[in-house]
Amino acid sequence: MSPQPGTRPPSQAAFRFIFVTVVLDMLSVGIMVPVLPKLVLQFEGGVVADALRIVGLFGLVWAGMQFVFSPVMGALSDRFGRRPVILLSNLGLGLDYVLMAVAPTLGWLFVGRVIAGITSASFSTAGAYIADVSPPEERAKKFGMLGAAFGLGFTIGPAVGGLLGQYDLRLPFWGAAVLSLANAAYGFFILPESLPREKRTPRFSLTRANPLGSLRLLGSHGQLLGLAATAFLYYLAHEALPSVWVLYTDYRYGWDADQVGWSLAAVGVASSIVSGGLVGPVVKRLGERRAILTGLTSGSLGFLVYALAPVGWIFMLGIPLVGLWGLTAPSMQALMSRRVGPSEQGQLQGALSSMRGISGMIGPLLFTQVFAWAIDRPEELHLPGMPYFVGGGLVLLALLLAFRVARPVGPAEGELRPGG
Repeated sequence: MSPQPGTRPPSQAAFRFIFVTVVLDMLSVGIMVPVLPKLVLQFEGGVVADALRIVGLFGLVWAGMQFVFSPVMGALSDRFGRRPVILLSNLGLGLDYVLMAVAPTLGWLFVGRVIAGITSASFSTAGAYIADVSPPEERAKKFGMLGAAFGLGFTIGPAVGGLLGQYDLRLPFWGAAVLSLANAAYGFFILPESLPREKRTPRFSLTRANPLGSLRLLGSHGQLLGLAATAFLYYLAHEALPSVWVLYTDYRYGWDADQVGWSLAAVGVASSIVSGGLVGPVVKRLGERRAILTGLTSGSLGFLVYALAPVGWIFMLGIPLVGLWGLTAPSMQALMSRRVGPSEQGQLQGALSSMRGISGMIGPLLFTQVFAWAIDRPEELHLPGMPYFVGGGLVLLALLLAFRVARPVGPAEGELRPGG
């Protein structure tokens, strides 16, 4: 069947378009990672414990907006196509960075984070795009490449953000705004539509678009539900990294914005190597199930290194192990995407984003409060690595669950749900 106007058949070129889009999107996000907590710390008069609580609240609000609006964006992309959702979210995100760059008070910065949570929908829609243009047997590799795009953005972004932050904590926000707006312009001229009209849902439904309706999809099949539970533990544990990384390394090792930026760049390099270079070959050799188990085992060991490291260079040794944790997510996504039809891929990615939103509401508060509690009691119990102990425990729970639910899937099983 010939493609509809505004669409192109699945091709490597189409994948490259979305890859570049995600790289630019994540570059704009990563560029401000090293400075946002420090800006909050500045507003709070340099009190680390107070800044931790505010950063946790910011994370809660951002994730809450993701929880509510990601299913809406996923359902809209199933109805109207992926391209308009990606372009509008990138445009809104760029304008929001301008607002945060000029925010005169903590309250205005808070408003900016609310808007950022609403407009950051292109991440989940990009996942639906990949499912559109990739055959089931290639999805783990393609999702891994999408993870590499995230990693590449974070390789460059935090290093640039840390460098710019040395001169002015507001400067990285301006850089993020320029990149996001450039990303929207790039997509307007280059990005093709991936979902033909005949494969779209006939109407926009609030039942599919609200978070609870979207999450019902995850309960439509036993293995899908088990994988969703494993993914939730993965997402929740992952919140330990962005929630406390900057203030943890500042408190424990005395790192400045530049050092934080380079450490996050190292995380991006490890993530890119694993996602872009290892996921495909590992899944081909071991299968998706064993790739998931290998990733979760490595992640739990990496968290242990983070929690126990007495000096910065030992802390950095945990980065390759946590990088191998990146085998987990694309393998799980590939298994889950086989359980739904073409017209439900956006709903599935919206449901996964809702789960990220739930974990994002819980995680920042959980890990920042655990960290604040641990360092507020130097005489009773001084364990600054406690948030990483908790994260590692969640990864171990995910590993135990994955042993039961992450069973191999044959090609035919991808057609169990025809969608529609």
